[in-house]
Amino acid sequence: MEPASRSPLARVLSLVVEVRSHEVKALLLAFACNFVLLGVYYILRPLRDTMATVFGPDQLQNLFTGTFVIMLLSAPVFAWAASKLTLARFLPGVFWFLLANLLVFYGLFRLVPESRWLAAAFFWWFSVVNLILVSVFWTLMADVFSAAQATRLFAFVAAGGSLGAIAGPLVTKASAATVGVGGLLFIAAGGFVGVIAVVHLLMREKVRLRAAAEDQGEDAQATTLDHVLPGNPFRGFQLLARSPYMMGQAAFILLMTWIATVVYFLQTDLIANAYSEVAARTVAFADVDLFVNSVAAFILIFGLGRVLKRFGVTASLVLSPLIMIVACIGIVISPTLFMVQVARAAQRISQYAIARPSREVLFTVVDQQEKYKAKNVIDTVVYRFGDLTAAWMQAGLRAAGAGLIGAVALGIGVSAAWALVAVGLGRRYRTLVEARS
Repeated sequence: MEPASRSPLARVLSLVVEVRSHEVKALLLAFACNFVLLGVYYILRPLRDTMATVFGPDQLQNLFTGTFVIMLLSAPVFAWAASKLTLARFLPGVFWFLLANLLVFYGLFRLVPESRWLAAAFFWWFSVVNLILVSVFWTLMADVFSAAQATRLFAFVAAGGSLGAIAGPLVTKASAATVGVGGLLFIAAGGFVGVIAVVHLLMREKVRLRAAAEDQGEDAQATTLDHVLPGNPFRGFQLLARSPYMMGQAAFILLMTWIATVVYFLQTDLIANAYSEVAARTVAFADVDLFVNSVAAFILIFGLGRVLKRFGVTASLVLSPLIMIVACIGIVISPTLFMVQVARAAQRISQYAIARPSREVLFTVVDQQEKYKAKNVIDTVVYRFGDLTAAWMQAGLRAAGAGLIGAVALGIGVSAAWALVAVGLGRRYRTLVEARS
């Protein structure tokens, strides 16, 4: 415990998060970066979901297939860039590249706003880059904070994202009718500029945070960002295949995406039937986003940090699949649009407020090659492989006439397997933490 000489700001923050004085600046920068990043994400997400409704639920598996192919091609490019650029240049460079992409789409939507091919291209682009930008942010977090710091601080960092995710849908609802798709893209581009600025500040703070922690005899990440990560473009796949711990991470994310995709398909199908106009669908998706992220922010600020501290990472990892088993049972009891929306909200709240920050703690005990390369493969390729396989399983169930009940039964089985994987992964993390002590 710190003495009473801690800074006033640290004392205020200590009301909701256990933070040391030398960690305050890094924590607030991480919070701000996640706020802006998820704000941009949730400005763009309803647009992506709206593009999906243009094609209809019977075409979603084809959109997911295209997404996976593009993601599979992107992962080696990501690893290649990390082997050519120092991490200090690579990290902001990722966001500069995505900003340039966004400006291209801004121009295209002004030229051909009704193009179905442009709708598909935007769906594919955002479905790829949304995972990349979130993965890069959390990889940097796992490289800035140690395992002990992450257990205390990551819930608060994630809360910044949830608050940003509240701001994003509000911007979408307030602006969609007046500025249109192009205007929303331009607003999101401005957000990317802010993210880039904060990433530079975080990289500088990593150096200061490490020195301060070492001076006080506390655990800290000893890595630097002034070097490249050598290796061939497929290094991330190789590291993943060689590590049982990383394979456990992959299984966790795969099962998590399966249950998310099952519920997403049900939601998309029912919303497409309930709302005939594209603009109304966009607002409907934004309303769900607003509710989900409001609840997630509350949990992250006042709940998850205490769960992690008291019960440990394993308990928090298992909590999400247990929630989804209950949600699926609820759909069986009441198979309505309202209940599907509730289940979708429960899935996303548990994923963003519990599963994500909990699983990000797991990466603090691996080396930089695994953080930046194997983790990227898990967060992107494995994630989208989960979407793809779940989409085709859903299409198969529909073709077989299984309907809603068949999809829900699949969801219950997936959630049970997910819980078992979470237990094993949490135990392995504890072993690695003890080995590093």
